[in-house]
Amino acid sequence: MLCALDETISAAKPIDWIRVGASCQHLNSDSRIEKAKRGSTVKCVEQFVEHVSSWPGVSVHPHQFGGREFKLGNAEIGHVHCGGIIDIPFPRTIRDALLEEQLAEEHYWVPNSGWTTFCMRSDFDLEHALWLMGLSYLRYQLRTAPNASGTLQSETEQLLLSPRFISLLSLFVRKSEHKPAVHSVSA
Repeated sequence: MLCALDETISAAKPIDWIRVGASCQHLNSDSRIEKAKRGSTVKCVEQFVEHVSSWPGVSVHPHQFGGREFKLGNAEIGHVHCGGIIDIPFPRTIRDALLEEQLAEEHYWVPNSGWTTFCMRSDFDLEHALWLMGLSYLRYQLRTAPNASGTLQSETEQLLLSPRFISLLSLFVRKSEHKPAVHSVSA
C-alpha cells in the first residue's frame, strides 16, 4: 500500500482531491468520473514516489498525516499526500517567486511560511510536481555538493530554470566557490 491511511480511506467514503481555482479542497463523490480521476491520481502519486525515491541520497519515510515524506540527509525536501497533494518547503524568496509566477500555491495550513502546495491530478501535473520537488532537491544538494557551481549549471539546463530562479538558487552555492582560486607562485 502506498499510504499508511489507505486501509482507513478505502473503508470510508472515498475522498478525492480537486483543484479549484487557486486552491485544493476535497470532495466526496462516488461518480464514475470522480472514480476515474482518483485512479489517475493514485497512478500519478505512485509514479511520483517511484521517481523521487530514485534520486541519489533521497530516503522515503511515512508522513505523519498520511503519504510519503522525502528527505535528503536530515532535511525534508517535501512530501506527497495520498490524494496527490504535494507540499514542499522553500526559503521565502523562492516560495514568493513560485507564487508570483503561479507555479505553486500557498500551503493551506501554514500560508505565511515557506511551504508551498501543488495538486497533482494528471500526467502534466506529475511533470510539474517533479519539477517543483527537483527545485527543492537542488537547493539542498547545492549545500553539500563538492562542485556546487557545476551542479547548479547542469541542473539549470535539466530543469530549464529561468534567470530569476538561477539567481535565487545561486545563493546556496558556498561562498568559497564564488572566489577565484589563488595559486601561489614558487621561485
